[in-house]
Amino acid sequence: MVLFKIGFLAVTLVDLVDLFLVSWIFFTVYQYFRGTRAGQMLVGLIILLIASFLFNAFGLRATSWLVNQFQTVWVVAFVILFQPEIRRLLIYVGQHRFFQTIFRVGTSKTIEAIVETVNQLVSRKWGALIVIQRETGLRSYKEAGMPLKAEVTSPLLISIFNPTSPLHDGAVIIQNDIIEAAACILPLTERITIDPNMGTRHRAALGLSEETDAIVIVVSEETRKVSIAEESRFVHIGIDEMDLRRYLNEQLFISSGE
Repeated sequence: MVLFKIGFLAVTLVDLVDLFLVSWIFFTVYQYFRGTRAGQMLVGLIILLIASFLFNAFGLRATSWLVNQFQTVWVVAFVILFQPEIRRLLIYVGQHRFFQTIFRVGTSKTIEAIVETVNQLVSRKWGALIVIQRETGLRSYKEAGMPLKAEVTSPLLISIFNPTSPLHDGAVIIQNDIIEAAACILPLTERITIDPNMGTRHRAALGLSEETDAIVIVVSEETRKVSIAEESRFVHIGIDEMDLRRYLNEQLFISSGE
C-alpha cells in the first residue's frame, strides 16, 4: 500500500517502519560511541551511506561506484581499528535485560541447587565459597583449581565442601549450569577497612569481586551466615533463603566468558 510518493519513489508503510528501525539502530550505536573516534567514524559511514543512496537514486553511476568503494574500505577499517569498542558494544547489547530475559536458559534448576546447597551447609556448619561467573573470564582461576565440568547439583556441591573432601579448601566456580572447577584459589582483598571478624573466605570473595563481575557466595562456618560479594563490596551479609533465591533469580544469566 503506497502512502505517498516523492518524485519517482513510492513510499509504503513498510518503508517507513524500515526507515525508523534503521534510524533507531544508528542513533543507539552513535549514542554508545559518542565522544570517541569510533563515533566520528560512524558519522562518516552514515554520510557515505546517504550519499550512496542519493547518487544511486539520481543515476550518477560513476560517482555512486566511487562512493561504494570508499564505503567498503570504511566498514573494514571501522571493524579493524575499533575491535575493542565493537566487542564492548556487543557485550552491552547482550547484557540488556530484554535479551537476557529471552535467552535465559536453565538458571532455575541451578539456582535451586545452589540455594539447597547453602541451606544444607549452614545447617551442618560447613564453610563454602561459590563463584558464579558472568561476563568476565575466570580461566586462570579455573586452571589453577581442579577441573570438573559437571552439572550443578546440590549433592555434588555438598560433597565438595564436606570438610573431609580434598576439594573443600577453595572455591567452586560455576558457569551457566556447569561446575567448571573446584579447589580454586582466589585473590585476597588488600583493603584494611574490612571487618576484622571476616575470615579468609570473605577476603577472597571480596578480592575476586574487585577484579571481576562475578557473584561470590560465602557461607561462614563460624557464624553460619551467608554473604554475597559483588562489584567490590558485600551486597548482602546474613541473607536468608528467600532473599538468596530472589537475588539469584534477578542476577543469574547465561554468560559466554572463558
